Amino acid sequence: MWKRISVCAALFGLAGCAAQPGVAQTPSRQQFSVVHSQEEWRKQLTPEQFQVLRQKGTERAFSGKYFDSHDVGQYFCAGCGQLLFSSKDKFDSGTGWPSFVRPAQEKSVLEVTDTSYGMERVEVECSSCGGHLGHVFQDGPKPTGLRYCINSASLDFKKQ
Repeated sequence: MWKRISVCAALFGLAGCAAQPGVAQTPSRQQFSVVHSQEEWRKQLTPEQFQVLRQKGTERAFSGKYFDSHDVGQYFCAGCGQLLFSSKDKFDSGTGWPSFVRPAQEKSVLEVTDTSYGMERVEVECSSCGGHLGHVFQDGPKPTGLRYCINSASLDFKKQ
């Protein structure tokens, strides 16, 4: 799984703000496999998806279409279509956002240190397009103890 790195290291590869020793580096913004201009993203996404995925927004708790979904299937990035999460790893966290114990594939998400709003959290991004998905916390259930708290607006669901 991708390890946390500082935002400046992830965005700019700056040695002075590099990640902890031994921590894997994530691709730079220029290395994402899906890259569009802001104008192209605006045309492709709904206003809510653009605000969440491209501007690191957060939908209101209990307002997203997947927070209370119990359908069986897979969740994909609404920006680029990459597989992100499986319903088998989804659980009811009571937070009002879809929550998962792990990504569907080890390298489908990036975890980046987020120091916005005067706190330190771990942001979760799509590893293919860099879209903001949500955050991961260490208060989830077994087997991982993790809670990937994800915005519904960043996801597309395909029922099995």
